[in-house]
Amino acid sequence: MRTDSTTVGSFYEFFAGGGLARIGLGPAWNCLFANDIDPRKVSQYKAVFGAAEIVEGDVAAIDAAALPRGADLAWASFPCQDLSLAGARGGLSARRSGAFWGFWRAIQRLGAEAPPVIALENVAGLLTSHGGADFSALVTVLSNAGYAVGALAIDAASFLPQSRPRIFIVAVRGAVPASLRAAAPGPFHGRALVEAAESLPLQSKSSWIWWRLPEPPRRNTALTDLLEPDDMVEWRKDSDTARLLSLMAARQRAHIEALRASKGRHIGAAFRRMRSADGAKVQRVEARFDGLAGCLRTPAGGSSRQTLLVVENGKVRSRLLTPRECARLMGLEDDYPLPSSTNAALHLMGDAVAAPAVRWLSEHLLAPLVTSARKTARAA
Repeated sequence: MRTDSTTVGSFYEFFAGGGLARIGLGPAWNCLFANDIDPRKVSQYKAVFGAAEIVEGDVAAIDAAALPRGADLAWASFPCQDLSLAGARGGLSARRSGAFWGFWRAIQRLGAEAPPVIALENVAGLLTSHGGADFSALVTVLSNAGYAVGALAIDAASFLPQSRPRIFIVAVRGAVPASLRAAAPGPFHGRALVEAAESLPLQSKSSWIWWRLPEPPRRNTALTDLLEPDDMVEWRKDSDTARLLSLMAARQRAHIEALRASKGRHIGAAFRRMRSADGAKVQRVEARFDGLAGCLRTPAGGSSRQTLLVVENGKVRSRLLTPRECARLMGLEDDYPLPSSTNAALHLMGDAVAAPAVRWLSEHLLAPLVTSARKTARAA
C-alpha cells in the first residue's frame, strides 16, 4: 500500500470496466484491487493501468480472504440493465443487476476489515425499480451492517455536455462530520430520490443521511466543443438523413425547418425511440439542440447509436458520434487508449460512469469521509 503524504486512501474497484471510477478518484487514491467479469473490459483496464490490480472473473466467486486488506473505500458501479427504464426491469433479483449481491457477500466476508466507506453507482431507475423495493433493499442491507447511508442524484450534465443522471449511494461506518450532513434535501436530491427515501422502512430511515455537497461551478463546455472537425468524420448520405428526418414527429420537423431558415450552425443529438401513436408503436427520431448530448448507451443495436444533426446554411447533415467523442463526453482526455473496435469502444463508454462526477463526489464527500473514519479508528 502506498503511504505518501498525497494519498487520500485506498480502494477496491468492483465492476471496474475501463477504470473511469479510478480515473475520477484520481492518483491520490491507491487502488488495491479491481474486478470485472468481461474479458474485454479487463483487457482495457490493463491497457490503461497495467495488470497489477485487476482480476477477471465473476464477483460472486471472489475469495474475500485473498483481497488485500486496508481498503478505505469500496466502489461498485454494478450492472444497470435490469434497473434501467429502457430495460425489462427485472431488478436486483435478475441476473445482471443481481450481481450486486455477489459484491455484497465479498464485503460481508471481510467482517471488521470491510472498508468503512462504500459507494454504489447506478441508473436513476434504481429508485423506482419494483416500486422502490430494490432501492430499499440496498439501503437496508447497508444499514443492517452498521453503515449510515445516503444517496445523491448527480447528472453528468453538471460537468460535461452529456445528460447522464445517475444515483450514487454512499455509506459510512462510524461518525459522520456535521459538515457533511444536511438538515434537508439539497441540490443533488431530486423529487424521485426524496420520495424513495421517504418510503424506506423505519429501521433504514434511522440510518439515513442527506449528504451535503456544494453545487459545482457552471459548466462552460457545450457538445460542439468536443466534436471532431467536419472533414475528419464520416457523414451519412443525404438520403439517409432525409429518412431520419421523416421519422420525426411534426413538432420536431417544424423545429428543424425553423433552424434551417435561421443563421448560424446548430448541432443536435438524436436517438431513435419507440413511441405510441394512435394506439400503435412507431419509431421516432427525437433530437435535442440544447448543447447537450443524450445519455450514451451501449450499442445493442442501430437505434442505440446516438446521431448528430448539423443544421447550417439551410442544409441538414447527420452522422454518428465517434468513439473518441464519446470518451470526451465521459470526461476522458484524448490520451486514454480506446479499443480498436468501434463497437467495443462504444460499449465501454456507454457502460461507464462519468469521471468528473466521481471526482466531485470524491473531493467533497468520499475523501472527507475516509479522513473522518481514519480519525475515528485511531481514537478507538
